[in-house]
Amino acid sequence: MTATTWNIKDKTVLITGATNGIGEVTAHTLAAQGARVIIVSRNATKCENVAGRIQEATGNPAVEWIAADLSTLAGIHQAADEFLTRHRSLHVLVNNAGAVYAERQVTADGYEMTFALNHLSYFLLTRRLWGTLVASAPARIVNVSSDAHVAGKMNFDDLMGAQKYSSWSAYSQSKLANVLFTYELARRLDGSGVTANVLHPGFVATGFGRNNGGIWKRIMPLAQRFAKNPAKGAETSIYLASSPEVAQATGRYFSNSQAKKSARASYDVAAQQRLWSMSEALVTLPSPVHA
Repeated sequence: MTATTWNIKDKTVLITGATNGIGEVTAHTLAAQGARVIIVSRNATKCENVAGRIQEATGNPAVEWIAADLSTLAGIHQAADEFLTRHRSLHVLVNNAGAVYAERQVTADGYEMTFALNHLSYFLLTRRLWGTLVASAPARIVNVSSDAHVAGKMNFDDLMGAQKYSSWSAYSQSKLANVLFTYELARRLDGSGVTANVLHPGFVATGFGRNNGGIWKRIMPLAQRFAKNPAKGAETSIYLASSPEVAQATGRYFSNSQAKKSARASYDVAAQQRLWSMSEALVTLPSPVHA
């Protein structure tokens, strides 16, 4: 495929965490460019309302929604099953859902919430949709991380923070996991026609962090006065999903729509492979997935 052949019009795009912030802007912009867009988020009412607003604003009726709790394995499987029931092709997967938790919480599966939502949802949803992406090639996987990954350390002996928990450590670890996962994913997809890239959206004024009380609730509204607006924050996600310029780019880290170096720790191939193996064990896939 040459760089000039990619056009997002009529492509099928799945975006998680798309009922607010940069996910919603990404969905709106790609729908305006003529893509068939499916948004995924936990709240069915919000999903329906956002999809309706995007349809009305863009004049594109091909905007759908799936309500699923991506912090749980059952919710991820539900989202994948519903998508695969409706669609036979997938050209762009944008893994965007994420959050930070001031206090340690666990999911229905017993996993720490930050790691489950910010990393395992990316991993399992991608694995479930792998075959469809490859069959639809050329296709793209876009993973939203953060420059917070630079501070991240993979605590492989305590990924879930059961022994010691800090919200910042859990969050930065999950963002490093996004980068490690993307690099290993790109290597495994080599030659398939599916690319995988990861990005830093910048510090964006969204609802991020406001699910918490205490200092998070007090600091985030103040800090976000100096942040990018969601439209600016979504630019790199939109670029990686739609630009013909990055048709051949894979296994890269982007910020401000430019490829850049990620943290040294993210290039540790042994860590990439170890995270993949541990993630695979954690999601305990009920049926064979080809990769």
